[in-house]
Amino acid sequence: MKHTLLLLTLLTLGSLSAQKRYQPHLQALESKAAEYGEVAQTIWSYAELGYQEEQSSALLQSTLESEGFTIEKGVAGIPTAFLATFGSGGPTVGILAEYDALPGLSQKAVPYKISNDGRGGHACGHHLFGTASTAAAIAVKNYLKKSGKKGTIKLFGCPAEEGGSGKVYMTRAGLFDDLDVALHWHADSKNSAGIRPALANKSAKFRFYGIAAHAAGAPEMGRSALDAVEAMNTMVNMMREHVTDDTRIHYVITRGGEAPNVVPDFAEVYYYSRHSTRDEVIRVFDRIVDAARGAALGTGTTMEYEMIGGTHELLYVPSLQKRMHQNLSRIGGYSYTPEEKAFAEEISKTLNRKLNTEFIEGVVPYETPEKPGGSTDVGDVSFAVPTAGMRAATWVPGTPAHSWQAVAAGGTSIGEKGMMVAAKTLALTAMQLMDDAAFRAQIKKEFIETRGAEFNYIPLLGDREPALDYRN
Repeated sequence: MKHTLLLLTLLTLGSLSAQKRYQPHLQALESKAAEYGEVAQTIWSYAELGYQEEQSSALLQSTLESEGFTIEKGVAGIPTAFLATFGSGGPTVGILAEYDALPGLSQKAVPYKISNDGRGGHACGHHLFGTASTAAAIAVKNYLKKSGKKGTIKLFGCPAEEGGSGKVYMTRAGLFDDLDVALHWHADSKNSAGIRPALANKSAKFRFYGIAAHAAGAPEMGRSALDAVEAMNTMVNMMREHVTDDTRIHYVITRGGEAPNVVPDFAEVYYYSRHSTRDEVIRVFDRIVDAARGAALGTGTTMEYEMIGGTHELLYVPSLQKRMHQNLSRIGGYSYTPEEKAFAEEISKTLNRKLNTEFIEGVVPYETPEKPGGSTDVGDVSFAVPTAGMRAATWVPGTPAHSWQAVAAGGTSIGEKGMMVAAKTLALTAMQLMDDAAFRAQIKKEFIETRGAEFNYIPLLGDREPALDYRN
């Protein structure tokens, strides 16, 4: 039934010659679903945090190398980043792959909350992201090889998306500069490929240094680094009244001392600032730094901060994004088996929702831009090269990202089915781009007009080296 539906959707792909060109490669991709599912679930079990994805990165590299890709390891000064290349000459299409997990979200693949005895979990579906992108790149490689066409497909192994800004360092290193187009996707609870903005982001760890002393016997001798953190947080929370409505500021205290009877001589707080434009993010972040300086002055401590991440907002090329939506609609969604439906219904109960599979089986209509929510380092890529993305239903409808429910579904066949929807959509779009020089020219023209011909890329995290230990 699945293959029949795929063949029917291919009838809308255009000319008969186009159907003959793309159909076998999409069918071949579907035939390897079990193999790619095993790769994804292996990465799910690793659940490695940002810049620590040694096993996950190695598995994707070996998968690509076995298919004839040339692998460049440790690009942009990041041990777990890589570039896999097949082909020669233009056009050149890039596909982005992610594979980092989130801390503190260990979860088994069951519809109730229970730890999987680990410190991390794939609560944003990057195990599926990396695998589907790899599968798509291999399908495009096979298309180039069989057709004898000139062209290059590149798979970018991108670590530490979750706050580590891995793609920013890769953008800064010029790794995307020779691409005609970059494609990406993300896990979600529905199938969609409309314009979905992302917030620019600057993040840093603020570290305060005081003087330790006995908190009861000699408190006058101490200067509390924790007091400084709390004073900073108080000032920033007051500042929330005096920023734009769509500004977002988040923090966690990562170090607050070791014992109540010891005045803490070290404390640390980790901040994010976000806005829909990078210029406003810079202004807000500078005010946060001023609050930190004031807190140090008022508490008799010293302060330093380390930039951890910084990402641009997403730049969209309308015609390219529309094409991605059209192709996702052609590929279509999928249906639950009885076992999958039972699992989904149990997850839905934990979300206080009634299960609705409309956009599991179908695709969200192409809509006007949604309100931006999160941030992504794909934003920096989108200012270097025309970029388009999509989302596939790998979670139960209504599941929020960064939740145990997302980890659980991602460890099941539900996640794998959504992953294959993404792989086929990316592959189809990439193959079309390889064939259509006029469309590539149109995309480039729109991109330059939208970004500005005189645009000068300045990374928000400055010239710092990759923050390889930011999860430690």
